[in-house]
Amino acid sequence: MFTGFPEATEQFLIDLRLHNDGAWFNENKPRYLRDVQAPFYALIEELIPVMQEIDPLIEIRPHKILSRIRRDTRFSRDKSPYRDHLWLWFKRGGEERWKSLGFWFEFGPGRLGWGMATWDENRPMMDRFRRELVADPARIGGLLHGMGLPERHLQVTGDRFRRLEVPPSVPEALRGWYTLKDPSIMQTRFAPGEAAGRGLFGHLVSDYRAMAPLYRLLRGLTDTEADPAAAQAQPAEKPAPSRRRKPPDGAQNLPGKKYEDEW
Repeated sequence: MFTGFPEATEQFLIDLRLHNDGAWFNENKPRYLRDVQAPFYALIEELIPVMQEIDPLIEIRPHKILSRIRRDTRFSRDKSPYRDHLWLWFKRGGEERWKSLGFWFEFGPGRLGWGMATWDENRPMMDRFRRELVADPARIGGLLHGMGLPERHLQVTGDRFRRLEVPPSVPEALRGWYTLKDPSIMQTRFAPGEAAGRGLFGHLVSDYRAMAPLYRLLRGLTDTEADPAAAQAQPAEKPAPSRRRKPPDGAQNLPGKKYEDEW
């Protein structure tokens, strides 16, 4: 059972930040397995039924959901070999990561956050979302309003098209949604110290279920094969080439920022 992250979890990650080398990590690997990997795996195991309730095809293997502690530094200016925080990424098994849609959680010293996002820009999915928004703004608006995002302190962020013309039929309250390139919803209310208790699990479940209607809508658009006419319905602005990134880095790094770091 997940009972929260003990002080030992954060302490190991702080120590790793100060001694970021292979010799220290190998000597302290039992601490990592006990104090870091074990509570993350316990959280994953408890979240799996909730995630399968949202999407039966979601990945359930813990080692595929938890980020690696060792970084791939080949394309990064930061050559420190280990991370001082970890994250979970619940996506469909076998789905290409760079175009995936899923639920994330991250924890580390001074970090606590979770939400739903696309890993990177998913142009076909968002083109279909824009067409749905124009065709039936009342339905889409009702779905988005029904999630109660502001009341839950869930913030909608992401890169946007700056010169994309919004059709006049799109209501003012939905115009920001229309210009999104890579939508992300993130929790902004909780402080890192609140990760220590069992209550964290309840907050995650409540927020993930609240975001599920949008996930299912976007997932349905992703699963739908584009027809020839739809393929020609492109935004007016051509997006910049996509670069790899990881899920949002909590409140310090808003969704939409690109990362050189590998999973």
